[in-house]
Amino acid sequence: MIIRPIGERVLIKSIKKAEVTESGIYIPDSAQEEKKEGIVVAVGTFEDGKELPIKAGDHVLYGGYKSDEIDVDGELHLFIDFKDVLAVIEK
Repeated sequence: MIIRPIGERVLIKSIKKAEVTESGIYIPDSAQEEKKEGIVVAVGTFEDGKELPIKAGDHVLYGGYKSDEIDVDGELHLFIDFKDVLAVIEK
């Protein structure tokens, strides 16, 4: 299935948070950090048709309270507004 966001939206595959430390200790939900990270799957365009400055495959941090969740092949994906993308993580 090919999904192409329309407008200034980004489709992100959410990265699941670690529930167990490297030493095997389980982390309760209340103690987990609220980092919102994901991998960009697809991007839309600006209203004038120009490309957004991120691309598929980028590892990003995002914020915001509004997102639309969809299930693609059993995995959680999110549509977020481009303005909610905080940073691209480069390794």
